[in-house]
Amino acid sequence: MSDDRRVVIVGAGPAGVRAAETLVAAGIKPIVLDENARWGGQIYRQPPANGAFQRSKKTLYGFEARKADALHTTMAALLPHLDYRPDTLAWACEAGRLDTLHAGREISVPFSHLIIASGATDRVLPVPGWTLPGVYTLGAAQVALKAQGCAIGQRVVLAGTGPLLYLVAYQYVKAGAQVLAVLDTSPLSQQVAATPKLARQPATFAKGLYYVAWLKLRGVRIERGVSLIGIRGEHGVSAIEWRASSGHPTAEIMPCDAVGISFGLKPETQLADLAGCRFRFDTHNRCWLPELDAAGRSTVRGIYLAGDGAGIAGADAAELAGRRTALALLDDLGIAHPRGQGMQSAAALGRSLQRIAVFRQGIEAAFALPAQCTSQWPDDMTVCRCEEIDAGTLRRCIRGDEANEINRLKALTRVGMGRCQGRMCGEAALTLLAQETGKPLDAVGRLRSQPPVKPIPLSPALYAEGVVDIPEEARDE
Repeated sequence: MSDDRRVVIVGAGPAGVRAAETLVAAGIKPIVLDENARWGGQIYRQPPANGAFQRSKKTLYGFEARKADALHTTMAALLPHLDYRPDTLAWACEAGRLDTLHAGREISVPFSHLIIASGATDRVLPVPGWTLPGVYTLGAAQVALKAQGCAIGQRVVLAGTGPLLYLVAYQYVKAGAQVLAVLDTSPLSQQVAATPKLARQPATFAKGLYYVAWLKLRGVRIERGVSLIGIRGEHGVSAIEWRASSGHPTAEIMPCDAVGISFGLKPETQLADLAGCRFRFDTHNRCWLPELDAAGRSTVRGIYLAGDGAGIAGADAAELAGRRTALALLDDLGIAHPRGQGMQSAAALGRSLQRIAVFRQGIEAAFALPAQCTSQWPDDMTVCRCEEIDAGTLRRCIRGDEANEINRLKALTRVGMGRCQGRMCGEAALTLLAQETGKPLDAVGRLRSQPPVKPIPLSPALYAEGVVDIPEEARDE
């Protein structure tokens, strides 16, 4: 690749792999940065290559085994034709350059064109007790199962809302783990009302129905429309408490030793923010997303987004979007589109993505976040665990007319200033601010990203390179 044409892809999940495949077919050798040790992303995460444990793809991925194998096989064939860099965290982005961390060393990666396929993370809304040992996000529960060959506990309860609840429960029970219950805050009536849009993807819809029926047949309790009261325990999880959909005044307590909790997914958009991309509020994703044209071009020349990092649409859509964005990049470089097996036209890709978009609208309607959930948060409940900021501190700041915009609230309370840079607490702080002020979510501002976009480990190599500054008084120790 010539010096003035340096293409970099961040992410080796469905979107990143298909983008790389399309570019390689057109004669470009991209650099692919992957935070994981092996390609596949979160949904098709592979177990360690050292053979620490072995499970078949059918066991790991269920109905998606064929798709997972196709993606893994494609990337394996591409390795001689691209610069693949696993275990590499892209933690900052500037004009024409990414700052990355690999094996304890900071490496600057220049680019002329950048495809951000950073995927998504769990949408976290806190409940009392969510910081106890034994409480995991659903994404973390999947990582434990797929990459480490273990469950998060011996008696597991999954709670929150979203289709991932049922998928993870199915995966856990299929692997031999004990899942006591799935507690879904979305009512059944809401899910039934969304059926016409969900039926636009009949195979995917049928799989969701199958998961629910399969779980019930194996004794997993499924409760919908619940109100989560809290997670109990002293040094770890001992039980979860909730109120049933019937509105019965008596709460129910279920003993357990682990809880997986999530309220759907949200896109990882921090790199696009640091790159200077313009954002807009998206009502379906319930968050701010980078402004993109139909092909995935951002408002910054040479920067593109694909997959769930541009808006939650699922793995199938991510593969299509990865291809489509790569075609847009080729157009901008004046390179002809590759032809051959699996190489669809941009128009065909667009039509397929539009059909999936209708289905995703159904998903968001079926699994909407619980209304006015922050009214149930006690003042002493931690919202930002990095900075130990509780709900009462945020409420006092808002009610004292000191902050009605999220970055002002951040400056006054330090919410979102910790190691996760708001990735875990930002959603909660925004929701609380909106509900306390009576404003819609898009009217309370957008939490600005700051590097590093994820926590980075401290090592002697980083100190030596000056990435981390050592206080002068500590340098002789």
